[in-house]
Amino acid sequence: MRVVGCAGALALVLPLAAAWAQDYPLKPIRIVVPVAPAGSPDVLARLLAERLRERWGQPVVIENRAGAGQMIGAELVAKAAPDGYTLFLPTGTYTTSVAIRPSLPFDPVRDLTGVAMVGQGPLMLVVHPSLPVRSVRELIKLAKARPGQIHYATAGTGSIVHFAAEAFAADAGIDIVHVPFKSATPAVTDLVGGHVQMMIVSMPSVWPQVKAGRLRALALSSLKPSSFAPEIPVIADTVPGYDAGQWWGMLAPGKTPTDIVRRLNAELNRILSSEDMRPRLADQGAEPRLMTPEAFTEFVRVEIDKWRRIAQARNITP
Repeated sequence: MRVVGCAGALALVLPLAAAWAQDYPLKPIRIVVPVAPAGSPDVLARLLAERLRERWGQPVVIENRAGAGQMIGAELVAKAAPDGYTLFLPTGTYTTSVAIRPSLPFDPVRDLTGVAMVGQGPLMLVVHPSLPVRSVRELIKLAKARPGQIHYATAGTGSIVHFAAEAFAADAGIDIVHVPFKSATPAVTDLVGGHVQMMIVSMPSVWPQVKAGRLRALALSSLKPSSFAPEIPVIADTVPGYDAGQWWGMLAPGKTPTDIVRRLNAELNRILSSEDMRPRLADQGAEPRLMTPEAFTEFVRVEIDKWRRIAQARNITP
C-alpha cells in the first residue's frame, strides 16, 4: 500500500476545499444575533439575510440568542460546525464583554474568525439640559469641581457604552458615577427625566431627544467628525486621542474553510457597497466599512486587548 506524504495529502485536500466553497451554500444559513429582536444587530442581520437569500437562493435564518453580554450567542457559534452555515453578528459589546471575563468556555480570538465588518458608527455624548455645560471642556471642568456627583447611564455593565464612558473619565481625569440599566431604552428615559445627568450612547438612541431639546449633545466619540452630524465636535478635540464607537460585524467558527470565509466576505462587501444599503445602515447609526477577513479578525483582537486594559485600569468586573 502506498502512503501519501504530507505534500500529497495537502494536494488532495486543497481541491476539495475549493470545491466546497464553489458549491457553497447548499442548505440554509443561520445567523446568530446575540441581542433581542429589533435591536440594531437584529435589524442589520435581517437586511443582510434577505439580500443573501436573493443572491444565493437559500434561506438565511436569524436566531436571536440574547444574554450574558452577547456571550451566549458567541459560545453557540464558537462551538458550531465550522462549515459556513452558522454565522454570528455581534456589536462592539462583544469585545467589551470578553474584556471583563477572564474565563470563558471558548477562546474569543481562536474559536471565532472574522468574516466581514458590517459597519461602524460614533457614539454621542449627551447631557440633561439642567447640567450647566455646553461643551466637553465645560463638562470636564464641572466634573472636577464636583467629583462623584455627576451620574452617567449605560445599557449595562460591560457594554460598549459603559466602556466608552469609563475611557472618557480616565482620559479626562474625572470622577463620575456609573448607573447601569438593562438596556439603552430605560437609560435614555431616565436621562431625559433628569434622574441621571449624562450618557455616551448610539446616535439613533438619542438623536430625536436632542432635536426636541430634551437632551443636549456635546460631542461625538469618533476621532473625526461624522457625516451623520458634521456640526457636532468630537471629544478628541478636547481629550486628545480619545476614540470609541460602535461597530457591527460578521464572525464564523474559527476553523471555517478560508475559501468559504472569502466567498462570504466578497458577497457581504458587495451588498454593503450598494447604494440602497447606505440609508438602511444610517438608520442604525452605521456607515459601511469594508474589510478583508484578516483585517476584521485583527480589528477584533485589537479591540479586545484595548478594552482589557481599560477594564483592569478601571476595575470593571461583570
